Amino acid sequence: MEELQSTELLEREILDDARKKALRILKAADDTILEKTKEWDDKTTESINDLEEKYSKQKKIAAEKIMARLPIDKLRAKAEKTENLLQDAVKDWYESLDRKLVLKILNDELNKRLELCRIPPAASKDVYYSGLDINEVLSIIKPTGDSYTFKEISSASCYPLITMETENFNIIASIQKIIDYYLAEKREELVEALVGRDFMEEL
Repeated sequence: MEELQSTELLEREILDDARKKALRILKAADDTILEKTKEWDDKTTESINDLEEKYSKQKKIAAEKIMARLPIDKLRAKAEKTENLLQDAVKDWYESLDRKLVLKILNDELNKRLELCRIPPAASKDVYYSGLDINEVLSIIKPTGDSYTFKEISSASCYPLITMETENFNIIASIQKIIDYYLAEKREELVEALVGRDFMEEL
């Protein structure tokens, strides 16, 4: 009987020890889980803070870039608007011209350049033209002899032009070139007349 009680006591002690060990293991596991959870929470918080800081910096840089570009974009938009108004005004001016005046402008321009070049009358001349019919070209060139050849060409410009090529010279009389010259020389005056001084000073 004593032996049976001793065995039961031993079993109880073993079970108690096993239970205590199990509790210690479980507590250690819980502590490890809590520690790891805290580490992950800390890392997550740190990562979120880093991302927020990075995003905030990027947002600030983007805003600064946008604000810095606004005056340039505004200036570009005004310049484009002014250029469009100027080109429209030039087109309206040209379309209001009498055709005889257009031909006279081309004739005067061509003669002025011919005088500077002093081309011999017998020199072979290839004449290319655009925006004109052949009779208009002949009224400007007034060819003599058989030293002229004529050819109509396509041009990017919507305005008439005549090009005379010789062995030594390439002479161009072009409404576009005349317009470009005056736009370069008188741009400020023309823009002021179109949009006013106040608009120009804002540019």
